Amino acid sequence: MDIFTVLSLIGGLVMFLYGMDLMGDSLKKLAGGKLESILAKLTSSRWKGLLLGFVVTAVIQSSSATTVMLVGFVNSGIMKLGQTISVIMGANIGTTVTAWLLSTNDISGTALVLKLLKPDSFTPVLAAIGLIMNMTAKDDRRKNTSTILIGFAILMFGMDMMSGAVKGLRDDPTFTSMLTTFSNPVIGILVGTLFTAIIQSSSASVGVLQALSMSCLIPYSTAIPVILGQNIGTTITPIISAISGNTESKRVALTCLYIKMIGVIIVTGVFYLLNSFMNFAFMAPDAYVGPTTIAIVHTLFNVVSTIILVPFCSFFEQLAIKTVGSKKEEQHYDAFATLDERFLEMPTFAVEKCKELVNDMACLSFDSFRKATVLIKNYDSAEFKEIEEIELMIDKYEDKTSSYLVKVAGNQMSSKDSKMVTELLHCIGDIERISDHALNIAEAAKEIHDKKITFSDKAMADLETITAAVDEILSLSLDALVDEDVEKASLVEPLEQVIDKLKRTIKNGHISRLRQGDCTMELGFILSDLLTNYERISDHCSNIAVCFIEIANDSFETHEYLKQVKAGGEEFDKMYEVYNKKYHIEN
Repeated sequence: MDIFTVLSLIGGLVMFLYGMDLMGDSLKKLAGGKLESILAKLTSSRWKGLLLGFVVTAVIQSSSATTVMLVGFVNSGIMKLGQTISVIMGANIGTTVTAWLLSTNDISGTALVLKLLKPDSFTPVLAAIGLIMNMTAKDDRRKNTSTILIGFAILMFGMDMMSGAVKGLRDDPTFTSMLTTFSNPVIGILVGTLFTAIIQSSSASVGVLQALSMSCLIPYSTAIPVILGQNIGTTITPIISAISGNTESKRVALTCLYIKMIGVIIVTGVFYLLNSFMNFAFMAPDAYVGPTTIAIVHTLFNVVSTIILVPFCSFFEQLAIKTVGSKKEEQHYDAFATLDERFLEMPTFAVEKCKELVNDMACLSFDSFRKATVLIKNYDSAEFKEIEEIELMIDKYEDKTSSYLVKVAGNQMSSKDSKMVTELLHCIGDIERISDHALNIAEAAKEIHDKKITFSDKAMADLETITAAVDEILSLSLDALVDEDVEKASLVEPLEQVIDKLKRTIKNGHISRLRQGDCTMELGFILSDLLTNYERISDHCSNIAVCFIEIANDSFETHEYLKQVKAGGEEFDKMYEVYNKKYHIEN
């Protein structure tokens, strides 16, 4: 094998792997995170899991990607070990779809229809269509579709390049001697395992074998053990992924390995035992495989081994549990476990998990406000301590979620996901500040209690009115954020203006009572502090709502939007009057 053949082979392999990676990533983006969400939810039965694993893997063209998803789901507590086992088995069958796509190179015949089905005929057309679509695409869906076409074309060109590079090796005695060595089942399995572990994709390694079979005489006796080894080698990806994970994720990775190894041991033992008695004709030294027969062998192994092993899902679960024992320090709930580094490769799913955490953060923050306002009339030291603990938790939410969102933003994602990341990053700061103001209100309540200060009946009534208004604006903001409700978000700004007016009215009322001797200066300072925190909370609610509206409208001109809103409008004026009557205060 000369240096030019080696370079051509390497070049073809690089193109093949790049095309497969490009196509797989685009397929995942086109799915828009739906596959990840479906995987995480629909595993209620063994057969559903099997079907689900097959479908997801067939779509994204990678069993390694599916199993890495499962490792991430289990590591973050979204799924349990037992739920993943049938999915893994389904993924093993789903990965064979790629081999069937690549086997189209094996189509032969002079008929026009058969010629058109050959990759040499349709791949250049797909590449041209993909390029034109990519250059003219205005939305993510068309762009991802075009990248899938381009990726598939690059993949097929790479395969053609590899097969062309090894054409001269057919009559090379050194090369044919090496292939004969691989016919030893143990050596063939080891070679297949090692090669697949290096490139971390059984689909790719089977594709390389198919490319070699198009130009070289590879006997069944060589191909079968190599294919069996390739199925074991693909487990290296989830194993690497699980190294930094918790006990459960390591068990998932080991389950992948056990399923493949036990499947290979059973199938190899039965097949070679039968061959020793029956002398299968296709195992003769001069019986050679092609791309289609490699796809058949690859599929048969995975289907047969799955049929044999699927009744033993519980056995694999127990085997993994016994192999990796539990650690006491892991027996606790981690709210941030879903911020798993593995999900960075699935931006849509990662953003969805961040959105869930931001929603939880908002609920905690708004609940903190409600607890704090109760303390003004009925102070309780235990409740005060809980508000302090909520504030510390929300600070942790802000730190962890913001850092993770920045990492997500560093990956390629759809414009929709990019907008959501922007929205969440803006909202997190406002939610955290609402929690800060809730703690300030609680501290003011503590001061009232410690100093045994009593508000006048009028001051308490005014506080109750503005508290109800702020409570409503918090509810509107929360609903807008959680449900992505633009209509509710549009109601926030008129209510925020009413709260600003309430603050001024209550302050003026206090000044009047101060002149009449009904209130004290010390009480006035506390009241002013409370009102300032109320107003700031409503401001942050306004920021959250405006951010959501602007993102929904495909822009981010917050100041311009607020300027237009405050200039007035029929709908705004109508809602302002509604809230003004609802929260009216008489001086």
